[in-house]
Amino acid sequence: MSSLRPNLAAAYDPEHFRQLGHRLVDQLADHLARTTRREGPVLPWAPPSTHLEHFPADFPEQPSGDLSELLARVLDASHHLHHPRYVGHQVSAPLPMAALCDLVSSLLNNGMAVYEMGPVSTAMEHNVLRWMAGVLGLPEGSGGVLTSGGSAGNLTALLAARQAKAGYDAWSGGPTAGPPLTVLVPESAHYCIARSTKVMGWGAEGVTPVPVDARYRLRPEALEDALASARRAGRRPIAVVASAGSTATGAFDPLEAVADFCEKHGLWLHVDGAHGASTALSPRYRHQVKGIERADSVVWDAHKMMMMPALITAVLFRDGTRSFEAFAQEASYLFTGQDTRRWSDVALRTLECTKEMMALKLYTCLRVLGTKLFADYITDTFDLTRRFADRLQSSGDFELAVPPDCNIVCFRHTPRGVPASELDALQVRLRESLITSGDFYLVQTTLGGRVWLRTTLINPLTTDADLDALLEALRRAA
Repeated sequence: MSSLRPNLAAAYDPEHFRQLGHRLVDQLADHLARTTRREGPVLPWAPPSTHLEHFPADFPEQPSGDLSELLARVLDASHHLHHPRYVGHQVSAPLPMAALCDLVSSLLNNGMAVYEMGPVSTAMEHNVLRWMAGVLGLPEGSGGVLTSGGSAGNLTALLAARQAKAGYDAWSGGPTAGPPLTVLVPESAHYCIARSTKVMGWGAEGVTPVPVDARYRLRPEALEDALASARRAGRRPIAVVASAGSTATGAFDPLEAVADFCEKHGLWLHVDGAHGASTALSPRYRHQVKGIERADSVVWDAHKMMMMPALITAVLFRDGTRSFEAFAQEASYLFTGQDTRRWSDVALRTLECTKEMMALKLYTCLRVLGTKLFADYITDTFDLTRRFADRLQSSGDFELAVPPDCNIVCFRHTPRGVPASELDALQVRLRESLITSGDFYLVQTTLGGRVWLRTTLINPLTTDADLDALLEALRRAA
């Protein structure tokens, strides 16, 4: 009978793990303290070649080196999203409690393909999804799954829409088993919608664009023309995709009007609420998602406006049984009178087979910290965004693209004396100056053929003073 090799025994030693864990939590807490005090850069900028050199692949054969030293270099060189002057992408500054849950999830490693591989996390996921559906106002009988990000979530929802509305078994027969399909999508929609339709084999015309208005919201009066155009092209429209918090500007489409259109024409309504579905938690701003309760499916990212680590995406269905159809091997009309599908075997309904304990983080933070924390965070962040937009409009040397619907603001620095023809290049240079210095992290986008600076105010520790400092930093850089 062989004994465990000494190096493996040491790697699994509980006391050694205890010591490493204590040191690591101290390191992380010190990092969190420094970052939230605004010490050091947001992004310690370095070219890719530098990090290839600093983290080489010369792995030793025997144990060597110090974990604390390695992780200290990781902490120092990484992007610091907890820094209050991170105002870049739609990625949260995660709650520290959620990070501790990640440690538990990684150690337990309960994959969730079948119930017995993840019994606790399966139950947590089921009840978290019921709560989320209730927040949105979806009826009894709704349900869904958690999956790895908005792209996977939107694909899952559209696969279910295809099974429900195609009129033929596209899953088994392929895209040529019936008329070519399409979905009506606002021009401002995230690129993952077009990617999803191409993954399903629908080609470039799998998306039929719908014009947006001056605030980048879908124009509901344009839906009839888009529907007719798709049919003239020989396509069968099966769904409309509306945005609740679009990526570029944070725009909310008029969901009630879109729902009326879908009801009139028998189309599936899918709401991409990856960013903005969380708005339903805020009593002050909930009106912006009015109509979302009429959707057939909704995608909602907890790693955006619920302060969770990436990735946790809810795919919610008005009719919970639809969640089994996205990856069903047969069309829905073949299941008449029988349903042996089990909610507790999650892999029947997700892109993933093995899946981490996503629900553990969200369930724990909701249970321990309470739902009011999340509602207050949404309200306060949206309030801060509106104050920032007001300062931009009254500044005299900044231009606001559109009044913000949520916590995304697009703007330009327009100092006196700079010709209009040079303003696009100026925004690019300003952004490069700020991120390479590490003072702030913000991004850019193109709207109406012009370059705009874009901020997402997603860190709950960002203040009005930080945003005043951002404008002053842009002025100095110009």
